[in-house]
Amino acid sequence: MGDDAAGCPGAGGGQDLSPVEAEALEAGRRLFAATCVFFHAAQRLAELPPETRPEVAFAGRSNVGKSSLLNALTGRRGLARVSSTPGRTRQLNFFDLGGRLVLVDMPGYGYAEAARSVKEAWQGLMFDYLRGRASLRRVMLLIDARVGFKPADEAAMALLDKAASAFQLVLTKADKVKPQVLSAMARRAQQVARAHTAALPSVLVTSAETGLGIPGLRAELAALAG
Repeated sequence: MGDDAAGCPGAGGGQDLSPVEAEALEAGRRLFAATCVFFHAAQRLAELPPETRPEVAFAGRSNVGKSSLLNALTGRRGLARVSSTPGRTRQLNFFDLGGRLVLVDMPGYGYAEAARSVKEAWQGLMFDYLRGRASLRRVMLLIDARVGFKPADEAAMALLDKAASAFQLVLTKADKVKPQVLSAMARRAQQVARAHTAALPSVLVTSAETGLGIPGLRAELAALAG
C-alpha cells in the first residue's frame, strides 16, 4: 500500500521517512507507550464524564474488529473486551491514555438481531454524543476490509455528516484479504470519503493481527492529543 492509500506516511512500514514523518511516528509511539486505563461508562447523555481532555471515538459495525484494534494500539490484549457475540457493547466506554487523550469505544451498530428499540437507543446516544461533545476531536469509523461498505455504514456516515463530526475511515482486518483486493478497497474508501462533508480524505489501512498501519494510526492520534 502506498502512502496515499494508507493515509499516513510510514503506516505500512518499510518506506524511507522524512524527518517530519519519523517524528510523527515517534510521537505516536511515545503516546501509546503510556498507561491506558478504563475509567468511565455511559449509557445515557447525562452519564457522560466531564470534558477534561481531547477525545477520539472509535465506531463501526458490530464485529468489525474495534476491540481488537484498540487492544493492538495500546499493546494491551485485555483493554477492550473482544466478544464472540456481535452487538454486545451497549454503552460508551472511556479510556484514559496517559492523561493526554481519551479513547472512546462506541457501541457497535448494524447487528441484525438486535431489537429495534435497542438500535434506536444506540443511534440516539451516538448522535447526542457526536453533536454535543466539544472535546471530541475525531471519530475513527472502522470498515471491515473483507466486506466493505454496508447500508449501516452509510447510515452512520450520514449521521456523522448531520452532526458535523469529523471522521476518518479505517479499514480493519487487512491481513484477511489479498493485496489487490485491499488496494481496490482502499481506493473505494477514498471515493466514499470524498462524498461526505465530515470525512477526512485520507484512509488508514490496518491489521490488529500483523500490526499493519498501527504506527501510522498512533501518529494520527498523537497529533490530536493534548
